[in-house]
Amino acid sequence: MLYDNVSGLEVEIDAYDLEQRERDTSSGFTRATTIVSVHGDGETGRGEDVTYDNDAHDALHGSIGDFSITGEYTLDEFSGQVSEMDLFHGTEPDQAIFRNYRQWAFESAALDLALKQADTNLSDCLDRTYDPVRFVVSTRLEEPPTGNVVGDWLDRNPELEFKLDPTSEWTTEVIERLAATDAVQTLDLKGQYHGTTVDQPADPELYERIIEGFPEALIEDPELNDETRPLFEGQEARVTWDYPIRGVNTVEDLPWEPEWLNIKPSRFGSVQSLFDTIDYCREHDIRMFGGGQFELDVGREHIHAVASLFYSNAPNDVAPKAYNDPDPSGDLTPSPLAPPETPRGFSWE
Repeated sequence: MLYDNVSGLEVEIDAYDLEQRERDTSSGFTRATTIVSVHGDGETGRGEDVTYDNDAHDALHGSIGDFSITGEYTLDEFSGQVSEMDLFHGTEPDQAIFRNYRQWAFESAALDLALKQADTNLSDCLDRTYDPVRFVVSTRLEEPPTGNVVGDWLDRNPELEFKLDPTSEWTTEVIERLAATDAVQTLDLKGQYHGTTVDQPADPELYERIIEGFPEALIEDPELNDETRPLFEGQEARVTWDYPIRGVNTVEDLPWEPEWLNIKPSRFGSVQSLFDTIDYCREHDIRMFGGGQFELDVGREHIHAVASLFYSNAPNDVAPKAYNDPDPSGDLTPSPLAPPETPRGFSWE
C-alpha cells in the first residue's frame, strides 16, 4: 500500500510559522490561503491551507503559537496528533470540509519536511517516476455566456484543452460553438455544491443539452433526482465525481461504481486517506485526474507532483496558477508540464 512507504518517515519539528497569501482570480473573487511552514534539522517543509473563508485565515494567523506540533514523530504519529487538534479554535467553519483543508496543510508540510530530512523526494519514496503532466484550463464563461473566452484562449494557444462550468444560461448555440472546438474535455455541473456560491441546481434541460452536445466529454458532479437520473442511463462511464470524494468510503457511497474520479488532495485531509483512495482506484480500475483549489503557492506544486505520479496523461485541472489570473499575460507554460530535474521533498519544481 502507498501509505506504508511514507508512514514511518521520521520528522523533527522545531518550530512553525504561518504566512498568508492573497490574489484576485479569474473567477471574480479574491483568494486567500495560508502557507504552513514547519522547520527542523535545517530544513523547511511547506503546505497550503486552501480554506475558502478569508476571515478564517485571519483567525488562523491570530492563533500562531497556539498549536503544539513541535517534537519528533513518524509521519503517521504526526498525522494522528494533528487529526485530534481543533485547528479552528472552538469555532465551527462555514463548511465541514474546511477542517480537511486545514489538516492537509499541516500534514503536507510535515510530509515535505520528512522527505527533505531523509534527503529524498516523493517519487523515489513511492518507487515511481515523475512524468510530464497534461493539464486543462478551467474557466467560466462570460455573462451572458457566448464562448468568447474560450475562443480568446484558443487564439492564444490552439492546443489548449478546457474544463468548463455549464450554467442554465448556456444556449444550444453556445454549446455548439464550444463543441466545435474539440477542446472541451470536462463539463462540471456543480450539482453537488449545495449551499455554496458555485451551486448550480439540477436542470434537466441543461443536463440533456450537455450530454448530447458533448458526446465524448466527461461530465462532473451532476445532481441526480427523479428527473435527471434517467438522462444518465447508458452514460454512467462518462460521469466523474469531485466534491463528494474525501476518502474510500465516499467512493463506495457513490450511486454506481465510477470509471473516473477527480482527485483533489486537500479534500482528503490526511496523507493516508489520499493514498488509500488512490490505491482503491488502482485496484478497481477507476481512472483519475487531478483537480485544484485556486492554490496560490506550494499547494499547486503538490497537486502537480501527485498528478505526475499517478495520472499524468489525464485531463488534469491543474494548470499553473498564472492561468487563474484575472488577466493572464506573458508567456504561459503550455501543457504538458515538464517534471523537475532535481526534485526534493513533496514539491515539484
